[in-house]
Amino acid sequence: MSFPVRFGIGTGNRRPFPELVQQWQWLEALGFDSLWVVDHFMAGDNEDTPYYEAWTLIAALSMHTQRVRFGVMVSGNTYRNPGLLAKMAITIDHASNGRLELGLGSGWWEREHRAYSFPFPSTAERIAMLEEAIQVIDSLMTKPRTTFHGMFYHFEDAPCWPKPIQQPRIPLTIGAFKPRMLRLAARYADTWNTRAEPEEAPALAAAMRAALHDVGRDPATLRFSLFAWRPAFASVEQFTQVAQAYLNAGFTDIIFPMPPEEHWPILERCARDIIPLLRERAARQQQR
Repeated sequence: MSFPVRFGIGTGNRRPFPELVQQWQWLEALGFDSLWVVDHFMAGDNEDTPYYEAWTLIAALSMHTQRVRFGVMVSGNTYRNPGLLAKMAITIDHASNGRLELGLGSGWWEREHRAYSFPFPSTAERIAMLEEAIQVIDSLMTKPRTTFHGMFYHFEDAPCWPKPIQQPRIPLTIGAFKPRMLRLAARYADTWNTRAEPEEAPALAAAMRAALHDVGRDPATLRFSLFAWRPAFASVEQFTQVAQAYLNAGFTDIIFPMPPEEHWPILERCARDIIPLLRERAARQQQR
């Protein structure tokens, strides 16, 4: 299986809502494939800055777009019951005519958990919780009824209608960096997402390919997605170099943070002139 290359932008959660609407509409018009927010209730660099909740935010923003795919990169499993999250995701999938990507991670920021009264189990427990949650969400989206008796979640003959527009279920993106999470993503994800500098990307991609081998899965069945730590729109040359480095490492989905406004003209030029060339080059390489 060969996946077409996709480019996305993470706009974040802190700009005034009318500005985020304008950004999403502009980025969609420029041809970006996906748009993302993050799952936090406060900003790490300034806890007093305004900050929107992620799932209600994408529900509202999706109503102002027509084509672009979107999601939360990624949703912290510890913040929402998986049954509730499945119903939220299906509702948004229907409202957006099947454009949602369901991002999930184990949850990691202890300060945020304490601030908002969420329990913060050990790393091993959070990973085990995530695995159970994925099984529950998959069952709710694909089966008429769900009964699940796990260590952390208990569902009894739970109906879940309607089913998603996207079949067999909403595509699942799992964020993972380290071995245990890489194995979990290798087992369950449609898309694996990670974060890395360009020079770190090949080693992470190799680690995921090893995890896929361990679970007996063909690497060609998993999208490799990368959310860059920093924008890459200081110049056309910078963007081209960074994006090509990620593509060379084997990533099919590349997401950049929204740059400062002074770099928007470069972003627009890259979207119109460089990204189409990168797509064509990647398609030719896949055909070889």
